[in-house]
Amino acid sequence: MSTPKMHDDEISTDAGLVRRLLAAQFPDWTGLPIRPFDSAGSDNAIFRLGDDMVVRLPRRAGRTVDSLDKEVEWLPRLAPQLPLQIPLPLARGVPGEGYPCGWAVYQWLEGETAAAELISDPRQAASDLAGFLAALQRIEPDGGPLPGEHNFFRGVPLVTRDETVRSAIAALEGKLDAGAVTAAWEAALEAPDWQGPPVWIHGDFADGNLLVDRGRLSGVIDWGGLALGDPACDLMAAWSFLPADARETFRETLNVDDATWARGRGWALSVALIALPYYWTTNPVRVAYSWARIREVLADHG
Repeated sequence: MSTPKMHDDEISTDAGLVRRLLAAQFPDWTGLPIRPFDSAGSDNAIFRLGDDMVVRLPRRAGRTVDSLDKEVEWLPRLAPQLPLQIPLPLARGVPGEGYPCGWAVYQWLEGETAAAELISDPRQAASDLAGFLAALQRIEPDGGPLPGEHNFFRGVPLVTRDETVRSAIAALEGKLDAGAVTAAWEAALEAPDWQGPPVWIHGDFADGNLLVDRGRLSGVIDWGGLALGDPACDLMAAWSFLPADARETFRETLNVDDATWARGRGWALSVALIALPYYWTTNPVRVAYSWARIREVLADHG
């Protein structure tokens, strides 16, 4: 059975393909059970391999493959300097068996997708999130990639998203309060651009990319948005995951200035708005995340 498709140009994948790829390239793992993993992620089809590994196959050629190459290169360098677990690549596969893209085997990280009801102490979670971002931003940027197609242009000046955001608002006519959303977006655009040097960003630091284990944040996954850019991009978690009463703890611990906070609110809003019309019928989890994020941004802005 193939994994459900989210994109018109998506490549079909299934457990049989994974087994054939493993048999041809990593035969030592062919005896392990393989099962599809239901994920809201849109870039890679995910398959569990045994108990402690995961196979990731890009759903589309092009930038998704570039993102995977980038993760394989950089995640092992970043991991020792970060306070939460991140997935580590174990093997890099090449095209084969009719599948046209490179692919990878990663370490499996224990934990559940972060949700408010799984967190024992929201303020502790806010502090943990801030500590993780601070550590990421302190890592030397030498040789790191600047934003581009490989990371979906996360971390660029916010104004470059203006046309796409307004198109998304128009596409959602009748489904949301266009006036309120437009006002919140325009307020974010008024904030000055980032004037400091680019820093490491995760690029999608929110929703299904945070893991919780025994009530505490334990890991950060899905690093396809990794690049050097405006740190405001990674503030999305403040409106995507944290309850309102823990948001200020996050901001204070990270010591975020007013302009960066305003841009962060804009990033949270823009990513949610752009996702809604695209995934409206194909990814209900992503749609639910987006609605929740928009509600939080509007409540905070108002």
